[in-house]
Amino acid sequence: QVQLVESGGGLVQAGGSLRLSCAASGRTVSNYAMGWFRQVPGKEREFVAAVRWDSFITYYSDSVKGRFTISKDNARNALYLQMNSLKPEDTAVYYCAANSAMAASKRSESYDYWGQGTQVTVSS
Repeated sequence: QVQLVESGGGLVQAGGSLRLSCAASGRTVSNYAMGWFRQVPGKEREFVAAVRWDSFITYYSDSVKGRFTISKDNARNALYLQMNSLKPEDTAVYYCAANSAMAASKRSESYDYWGQGTQVTVSS
């Protein structure tokens, strides 16, 4: 079993930055693909970014491409999401996920483990 705990969320003004962290425990995620998703009340969970187990391939949604950067630190068993130029529409609960199949995926069904989420609120 893998436990994932997100941190780093908060309230920020539009144009600002936040860095989300996801700490994994229970077993190493060095050979896991990982991803970030987000969800607002009343809407489906939305893909944000994903990284292959070795960090050689990354994917981003069109809405965050060029503003967000996903990174994976296998030595620390951690995943990060650097979010710059934040917009009010980025407001959501952000979830970290791990995929034991190693391949990066944009589909939430591909992921085996999920964190509890961290709230990001961007004010205009």
